[in-house]
Amino acid sequence: MQAVILAAGMGNRLGELTRNNTKCMIEVGGKKLIDRMLLQLSALRLSRVVIVTGYKEDNLRSHIGNRYDGKLRIEYVSNPVYERTNNIYSLALAAEYLAQDDTLLLESDLIFEDKALRLIMDNPCPNLALVAKYETWNDGTMVRIDQDNNIVSFVPKAAFRYSDVPFYYKTCNIYKFSREFSVKQYIPFLKAYMDVMGENEYYEQVLRVITALDKTSMKALPVSGLRWYEIDDIQDRDIAETLFAEGDEMLLGYASRYGGYWRFPHMTDFCYLVNPFFPTAGVRDEIKANFDALLESYPSGMRVNSLLGGKYFGIRPEYVCVGNGASEIIRNLVENHVDGRLGIIFPTFEEYPNRAEADRIVRFEPQGADFSYTAEDIMKFFTGRNLSALFLINPDNPSGNYIPRKDVITLAEWAAGEHIRMVLDESFVDFTDGSVSNSLLENGVLEKYPNLVVIKSISKSYGVPGLRLGVAASSNSALVAALRGEASIWNVNSFAEFYLQIFNKYKADYIQSCYRFARERRTFADELSRVPFLRVIPSQANYFLCEVTSRFTSRELTARLLEDYNILVKDCGTKSAFNGRNYIRIAIRGREDNARLASILLKM
Repeated sequence: MQAVILAAGMGNRLGELTRNNTKCMIEVGGKKLIDRMLLQLSALRLSRVVIVTGYKEDNLRSHIGNRYDGKLRIEYVSNPVYERTNNIYSLALAAEYLAQDDTLLLESDLIFEDKALRLIMDNPCPNLALVAKYETWNDGTMVRIDQDNNIVSFVPKAAFRYSDVPFYYKTCNIYKFSREFSVKQYIPFLKAYMDVMGENEYYEQVLRVITALDKTSMKALPVSGLRWYEIDDIQDRDIAETLFAEGDEMLLGYASRYGGYWRFPHMTDFCYLVNPFFPTAGVRDEIKANFDALLESYPSGMRVNSLLGGKYFGIRPEYVCVGNGASEIIRNLVENHVDGRLGIIFPTFEEYPNRAEADRIVRFEPQGADFSYTAEDIMKFFTGRNLSALFLINPDNPSGNYIPRKDVITLAEWAAGEHIRMVLDESFVDFTDGSVSNSLLENGVLEKYPNLVVIKSISKSYGVPGLRLGVAASSNSALVAALRGEASIWNVNSFAEFYLQIFNKYKADYIQSCYRFARERRTFADELSRVPFLRVIPSQANYFLCEVTSRFTSRELTARLLEDYNILVKDCGTKSAFNGRNYIRIAIRGREDNARLASILLKM
C-alpha cells in the first residue's frame, strides 16, 4: 500500500496564510498540516508516499527535507501548471504510481484523527471512500449510498439540493483504491474525462462517471463522531484550531467563541441556557414559511417593536424597550443610567459587574453552602449602604436561588423607600414552579413601583437565542425613552420581529413547555445526585450549580467532559465569589441528553 497526497493548489481563500506557502504548510495547533499527515502515515508501514506539488513546491520540499528518513519513503511529482489546472490534472500526473500499487489518496488540506486512516486501512473493501453524514459546514462533493454502503451516486456542487440533505454523505477526501481498480477503471476513465472536459476539473467527477455507469464496486465507510476538517479558508482554520485542541486549550477554544456551536454538531452544549421544549414545530414552520419575505425585508424600528414587546408580555407598549438580546439593554442601563454605588449579589452573571467600575460595586456574598439568600437578607445587608441601584437576578445565575414573587414585591417596596433603583432580571423566572405567574411584568406592578426595571432575556426561557431578543420594562417613561434612543435604528432583525408578532398564538404551548421543563428538572436532579463526586445545589432555574467534591477539580472535569465526550459544561471555578473552589454549572436539556450526561458522570 502506498499513499498519494495532492498538494499542488494555491489556497487563495486562505489569504495571507498562503501568500508564501501552499495550504498544507499552514499550522493548526502549532503543527503544520503536512507534518501531522506524514506522521500519521508513518504509522501505517507504507511502501512509499507520493506528494504531488505545485504552488511554492520548493518551500514544501525544503521543509520536508530528510526529516522522515527511516520512517517514510517520499517521492515527488511536480505539477508545473497548477495555476490553470485542478486536482484532476495533479492526480493524472501520478497515474503511473496508481498503476503500481494499492493506494491511499488524500488531499493535503485535511486534518483528521489518527484512527481515520486505521479505519480505512483495516476495512476489507478494496475500494473505499471515508464519508460523514452531511453537516451544515460541509461543502464540495457529496455521495448517496444504499443500505449496503455502496456508493450509488456522486453529487457535485451543481447538483446539490437542500431537499436531499437527509440522504447526503460528505466525502472526507480520504480514499482507498486497489491497483486493479486504478488500472482497469479509474485511470482509463480519468484520461478520457480529461480529453473531453479538460484539466480544470476535480478527480471526483471521474468517480461520478464510473458510478453512473455502474462500473465500480466503490463503497462508503460512514464515520460518526470522527473529528476531521477540510481547511479552505481562515474560518475553517479557526474551527479546526478548536476541534483539534487538547485539554485546557480545547476548553478555552470553545469558551472564547461565546456561541456559534452549530459549527460543532457533535458537541453537546450544557453551558448555554435555553428552553429545550420551545419553540414548537408550529413556531418553526411558520417562520420557515415566511423565510423569503423576512430575509428580503428591512425590520421595523423601535416604535413598532415596542408595540410587539408590549403585546408579547401583555403590558403597555410605552413601558417597553426591545433589545438585541438582554445584553444590549444591560450595557446601556448600567453604563448610562445608574450612578453611584451598585448593590450586586455574588456569584452572579458577570455582565452586570463587568459594566461598572469595581469601586462602585457593593458586594453581598451569601455565606451558606448553597449560596442561598432571601429578600430579608438583601434588605438587611444593603440598608444604610447608600446604594443608587440594586441588581437582582431571580432565579439567580449561577446558583439557581429563587425569591418568591411576593417577597420580590416587598423588596421593590423597600427599594422605593430607600430611593434605590431596583433592576430585576427575571430571565429564568418562567422555569420556576408556577412558571409565568411568578413574573413581575405586569402594568400594575410597574406603575406602583416606577423605581423598578424588569429585564428579561427572551433567548433563554423561550429557546430562541439565535434571534437575539430581550426587553426592559418600566413605568419610568424618561428611562424607557432614553434606552430606546441608545439602541440602533434597526437593533432587532426581521426574523426576531416576526417571532414577536406570532408568539401569542403559541403562548399556551409555551406555558406547557415550562411545566414540562419543571418535571424534567426534578428527574435530572435525581440522576445527578447519584454522582458521588458532585453536590447538586437546589435550583429553580434551567441549570444546576454543582460542587465538585472529589476526584477532579472543576477545570479537570470540564476539560475531560469536552475532550473525551464532546460535552461542554460551565466551569464556575473562575468566578470571584467562589474563591477558587470547584463548581460547575450544568444546563438542563432534553431527556436523552440529560440521561446521557448523568450516565457518563456515573461512570467517570
